[in-house]
Amino acid sequence: MEKAREFTARAIAAERRDGLKEVAANTQAWTALRESAMGNAQLARRNLAEAISSGENVDDPVALTFAVLGDVAKAQNLADALNKRRPLDTNIQRVELPVIRAQIEIARGRPLRAIEILRAAAPFGLGTCRASDWCLPYWTGEAYLHAAQGAAAAEQFQYLLNHRSALIYSYRLPLAQLGLARSYVLTGDTAKARTAYQDFFALWKDADPDIPILKQAQAEYAKLQ
Repeated sequence: MEKAREFTARAIAAERRDGLKEVAANTQAWTALRESAMGNAQLARRNLAEAISSGENVDDPVALTFAVLGDVAKAQNLADALNKRRPLDTNIQRVELPVIRAQIEIARGRPLRAIEILRAAAPFGLGTCRASDWCLPYWTGEAYLHAAQGAAAAEQFQYLLNHRSALIYSYRLPLAQLGLARSYVLTGDTAKARTAYQDFFALWKDADPDIPILKQAQAEYAKLQ
């Protein structure tokens, strides 16, 4: 993560230097989403603030990040604006907005509603994983986790891991492995859960030790011993 931040800062500086303000703002916005996925809420909010202050159009990743962080009102307002501005954009209407709205429902404590929203988008499947942060099987697995439906969640995450080339360069791949481990905990299969956690730790054997989601995973694994 430290290396990612270093290279991202260099990229944003180069984009601003070349007058690519919207590109720089988008880089900042996607950085915020990455930090939120790692559990770094404070860094995520800092990057969000900088992306928004640019005045550029970054509604898509910003709305999703606000939803992940639980800022429902902000996420909903941006989703509504995005829906109004791009009513004929298939990807936004059928993929991005469902993912954002599903996360809003999870933040509201309504994961079953999130599952319903994502089910309508399911036919797009792995095709959405080319832009990995909109990967529908991943978000569907997360929704099932929040609904405490371990078997259904495991099916989604295992499907992704069986087609890992769809996420080969994305941090969503190891997070899917972690999602699988958490799914097995819900099903009560301690042996499979332990193995899945070990596979996650193997993927992140060189990770920065202070990543919140890693520390959380280590605490979860310790409870299985």
